[in-house]
Amino acid sequence: MVTTTTSPTSRRPQGSAAVVQRRRSGEFRKSIAPTAMLWSIAILTLFPLLWFLLSSFKTGGDLFTYPLSLLPREWSLDGYARALERVDFVRYFTNTFVVAALTTALTVFFCATTGYALAKYKSPWLSVLALCILSTTMLPGEVILSPMFSVIKNLGLYNSLGGIVLPSILTPTGVFMFRQFFITVPDELLDSARIDGARELTIFFRIMLPIAKPIVLTLAIISFQWRWNDYIFPLIVLNNPKNFTLQIALRQLIGAQNIDWAILLAASVLSIIPLVVIYLVFQKYITGSDVDAGLKD
Repeated sequence: MVTTTTSPTSRRPQGSAAVVQRRRSGEFRKSIAPTAMLWSIAILTLFPLLWFLLSSFKTGGDLFTYPLSLLPREWSLDGYARALERVDFVRYFTNTFVVAALTTALTVFFCATTGYALAKYKSPWLSVLALCILSTTMLPGEVILSPMFSVIKNLGLYNSLGGIVLPSILTPTGVFMFRQFFITVPDELLDSARIDGARELTIFFRIMLPIAKPIVLTLAIISFQWRWNDYIFPLIVLNNPKNFTLQIALRQLIGAQNIDWAILLAASVLSIIPLVVIYLVFQKYITGSDVDAGLKD
């Protein structure tokens, strides 16, 4: 006797494929409008950047010809050559990198430790401290420039890179990010580590900080980008051209009577290359990380 078996697929009603097809078609039609809106926003955002990049390859006369054109009529690297001659990029890149890297490392460390203490230690004074730190987010940065400058000058850090690093170590945004993340970590995880004999520093560095890797990377990229592009505070604190950061050095390209836009655009493009490289390297770690990694219900 031959036994024939009927697969589940063969027993499926013939109309189910049409239902699935109609469902997919309906989902596709619903996604047209949001997708078109997102592409429009992306184009509007990228268009000025594309114009800025292509303009750096234009000659001085080509920048202001009418009608304006997106692509250079004559591709030229003269702006880059003259920018490298007029700006000491090695010195200014070094100064800016030292400030940005050192500030970023200290910001991540102190924000993580402060956020951990505010999230996991129970004390009325810590609640008051958290409220005071978060309340500073309501103050514009320009309001505290004068007292910050007075403190830096009285500490003897005026006209030094340390005067830029010190006021930027602790940021209320970073503290808030770590505090909100550490609150979601179950207290049982810490209690079990303490029962096993782990000290507080061991718990922080070997358990809490690795779990908060997405927050660490996100805050590090934001902090590095902010310090790299910072202009107002270094302009106030630094007076010696040898200590200038990159943004202050680019300001020297603006003359009293006229501006050589070809040099300024080329130098500006060169100044953002490290930020682009850092973004491309660390983007996958942020988007691919699971914020709840290592946690179980």
